[in-house]
Amino acid sequence: MTDWPELERKYFMHTIKRLPLTLVRGQGARVWDDHGKEYLDFVGGWAVNSLGHCHPILVQALTEQAKTLIQASNQFYTVPQIRLAELLVQHSCFDKVFFCNSGAEANEGAVKLARRFGKLHLQGAFEVITTFNSFHGRTLAMVAATGQKKFQEPYTPLPGGFVNVDYDRIEAIEEATTSQTCAVMLEPIQAEGGINVPSDGYLGQVRDWCDQKGILLILDEIQTGMGRIGTLFGYQQYGFEPDIMTLAKGLASGVPIGVIMARNKADVFQPGEHGSTFGGNPLACAAAYATLKYIVDNDIPGSADRVGRYLSTRLEALRSRFDFIVDVRGRGLLKAMEFSSDMADSVLMACLDRGLLVNRVKPNTLRFIPPLIIGEAEVDQAMGILEQVLAGVGEASG
Repeated sequence: MTDWPELERKYFMHTIKRLPLTLVRGQGARVWDDHGKEYLDFVGGWAVNSLGHCHPILVQALTEQAKTLIQASNQFYTVPQIRLAELLVQHSCFDKVFFCNSGAEANEGAVKLARRFGKLHLQGAFEVITTFNSFHGRTLAMVAATGQKKFQEPYTPLPGGFVNVDYDRIEAIEEATTSQTCAVMLEPIQAEGGINVPSDGYLGQVRDWCDQKGILLILDEIQTGMGRIGTLFGYQQYGFEPDIMTLAKGLASGVPIGVIMARNKADVFQPGEHGSTFGGNPLACAAAYATLKYIVDNDIPGSADRVGRYLSTRLEALRSRFDFIVDVRGRGLLKAMEFSSDMADSVLMACLDRGLLVNRVKPNTLRFIPPLIIGEAEVDQAMGILEQVLAGVGEASG
């Protein structure tokens, strides 16, 4: 049998510490490795596989589009791109879209859009306020935007124009705002930062502050969008509308795509000021259209909310049993379990051995981001495995 990890070590740059698992097939909320072992997937491609693995709707859309038109220059109109744009606008508060290839690229474009707005309407203001523990992508500018030293320090000096402040504290944003500020960029829930949920009034206060100062509010919904936290988009839970929003991850349920969405006031790009070779690719747009339509037509956000609440009850039950679990948090199917010590790796590996895939988002925190199509039966199976693992950990530490 081919030693895939050995080949990876030979040919790939070592930018990530992979788990000892080679996946070869997926279906629904389950995957199989190259030895035929089955796993319940509560990682979901890092919140990408919104409809699970190889959903028939997605497979059909990709097959039909691959037979028709895979790529065309944005010099021309293509039907899948326009259909997807229409569907996104119809189901959001936004007026215009721009397609790219990833979340990082979407966030880069959103910052460019905000800077263009600042040049046109704010006397050249160019700074964007972001928060500590945020995560906005891996490009050099988005590393500067991301308020985490571990991502920033290897690449200093970083591009200027970003100010990192405390999350969930409106005073921090107010104090950081100057005549050079053109926008504030936030995640509705800090996903990569540890599933940090803001106070109920925080995002509304930020919206009010941006309105007062005439600056833009950008929401990074790369991970919270597409029904992940129980509504189609996260902002819909907080009673306000952003000026710009970015999407990626779950939009095409596994096919790479990113989106910048803007309300008319923020739609300031002119021809030639931004672009993308592969952005709006017909194949990716066909996949995203099929995914979004299925999510809307079948109330997948409602299901994510309902099953997410059930997942919370199961996680809280574990918290009440094991005193080394100090917190359970999140919304919808974006959940975290925090431990009193840095034991997340050992719990993850024990879960892996028993056929459950989970994500270590911090040394002391696990993240649960399963496909949005899971039901209570899958939650019960996953929590049964996790309970066995935690009991073993408790016995070992006792």
